[in-house]
Parts: sequence; C-alpha cells; structure tokens
Amino acid sequence: MNNQDKPMAEKNICPVEKTLSILGGKWTLSIIRQLSPGAKRFGQLQKSLKGISPKTLSSRLQELEKEDIVAKKIYPEVPPRVEYSLTPKGEGLKIILQEMVKWANENIQ
Repeated sequence: MNNQDKPMAEKNICPVEKTLSILGGKWTLSIIRQLSPGAKRFGQLQKSLKGISPKTLSSRLQELEKEDIVAKKIYPEVPPRVEYSLTPKGEGLKIILQEMVKWANENIQ
C-alpha cells in the first residue's frame, strides 16, 4: 500500500508515535537487544530474558515478524530447529539502542 492509499488518520500520526506503537511494548526492545549480536533460538531468548513468559515471548516475536523487524528461520531437521534474527530493518534499530545506552550512561545515576 503506498502513502496515497493510507487513510487520512494514519497519514497524520506522528512518526515517533508510530515507532513507539511498534517498539513500546514490554520486552520488545529487550528482544531486539538480545538478537543484536546474531540469531538465537527461542529457548536461548527465554533464558536471556529473565522473567518473560513463553506466551509473551512468542507474542512479541510474532509482532516483530509482522513488522519485518525479526525473521524466523525454520530448519528442516528432526527435531525442528527455529532461529530468530534481525532483518535489515531490525538491524537499523541497533543504532537507536546504542544511543539509548549512551544517553542512560550519561544521564542516569
């Protein structure tokens, strides 16, 4: 859908608000941070994100896949192996995370 086909209300949404609607969910930035170094399996993600439920992790990964931020690769093996990684669009978020870390280090005691 090109920009002309979008409803007027959607065209007028602030870019920051749009971004936050995608990335603002609990655990979302943490998942992206965990995938920044490279692909991980579901169990690896769950272990590295202390306190996240499997249902929440699954839901967030599906949302990020839908937004083309995370890619899911299923290997044809027995038992099946599934890995999640950042797409090129997701890779673009790394600099935002780095800037957030920099800001936090400079401004939060």
